[in-house]
Amino acid sequence: MKNLGKIVLFLFLAISAVHAGVRATVDSTKVEIGEMVTYSLHLSGQDIVRPSIQTLCGVDVISTSSQTSIEMINGDISRSNILSYKFIPQKNCIIEPIEVEIGTEKQKSNSVSIEVSEIAINQDSDFILILESEKEEVYVGEPFELTLIFKQRKDAEAVDSKFTPPELKGFWIKGESKPQRVDDGKYSLTKIKYMIAAQRVGTLSIKKAQMRIASRSSSRDSWGSWSPKIKWKTYFSNDLHVDVKALPAGVDLVGDFKINADIDKKEINAGEAVNITIEVSGDGNLEDIKSFKPHIDGVSTFDEKIVLSEVKLTQKIAFVADSDFVIPPFSIKYFDPKIKEIKTISTDSIAIKVKNEKPKEELTIKRESRASDTEVLTSSNEISNLWLIVVFTVGLVSGILLMLMQPWKLRSKEKNISIKDPKVLLVKLLPYKEHADVQTMINNIEKSIYSDNKITIDKKLIKEIVQRYDIR
Repeated sequence: MKNLGKIVLFLFLAISAVHAGVRATVDSTKVEIGEMVTYSLHLSGQDIVRPSIQTLCGVDVISTSSQTSIEMINGDISRSNILSYKFIPQKNCIIEPIEVEIGTEKQKSNSVSIEVSEIAINQDSDFILILESEKEEVYVGEPFELTLIFKQRKDAEAVDSKFTPPELKGFWIKGESKPQRVDDGKYSLTKIKYMIAAQRVGTLSIKKAQMRIASRSSSRDSWGSWSPKIKWKTYFSNDLHVDVKALPAGVDLVGDFKINADIDKKEINAGEAVNITIEVSGDGNLEDIKSFKPHIDGVSTFDEKIVLSEVKLTQKIAFVADSDFVIPPFSIKYFDPKIKEIKTISTDSIAIKVKNEKPKEELTIKRESRASDTEVLTSSNEISNLWLIVVFTVGLVSGILLMLMQPWKLRSKEKNISIKDPKVLLVKLLPYKEHADVQTMINNIEKSIYSDNKITIDKKLIKEIVQRYDIR
């Protein structure tokens, strides 16, 4: 009796070796596109080397599983291993035989054919996915709305779901709404709206969105028994095609805009800043609008980074000057697709009054009158000896005075301008801004005064600049 177990095990192994083989099956040979198929390899025998299967029917395998069982068929005992691979075929295909190493031999499975048909969508379908475009014809950069609608029958059961958004290659996604849910008779509707804009000219395609739905079903398992299970099915939306046209030459903006400039004051003191805020609002490619910073002679200008929201662009600019000046109009040029015309909109120019302005120093060159050549020749002989004496005397006295008084030290003290008040320092530097190093220092001081990002001023460099250009 003790040897009976060993004998049964020996017979079992012997029978398993005799019945070594591979058989391939699928749970369904006819499916609709989006339905999941389970491909199974039934393996019998000893020392099975599990095959590596990554793709089936040209698509990736979603998941794998395995199970082992012992069966008795017509009195024969067999040990079976089942390897299962789940995938979603996209077209008709044939799964070619799979080679599996069992023991010392290599066995091949049978081939399996799968027929894939398009989903028959009708008004009574449990789940429906729809893509709708606000426009079929747009210009490059023109925003338009894309709506995704998911419909689910109220009596349709969904255990789980996984959503894959539409592929928007060739489009900028400018915004996406939160899902909105509404009831429509027998269906519950979920809507998502995308604001997009085309990046290039041509016919662009919007690929299908996908919704994978898991529902309960029952079917026979690999051993012939009925059992409940979760079945996944993928539902696809329609795809769309959009005709994209080029903008007219010389125009980068498209849409419908408004522009406004708000200034904090129109009268300032010399060296004080006047701040202006520019706002552009409307429906269009606001992100392509560049800085409005103007160039005004005699005025230092500092612009902040553009701030952009969905429907509004904002930019702040500061101006510093020592005399009256005019801020020129700010304008944008764009193409209006509704009326198919190019428009230009602008703000008004703004005059700024500067009080206590620093008078401009006029550069005058005085030319001494020269005596005639005859007079010079006549008087030169008379004063030559006297001139030599005077020059020698003056030079001697000047040398002594320089050594005693050392005026260069006094001058350095005079040039030691305090930088405790950056605005005063800025005013003193402005007349010399034609020099590159002075302009750089002016820019740094402006940022220190008018920007949120404070900059540490190099005192040593200021002293060098003051001495170099004799700034008082």
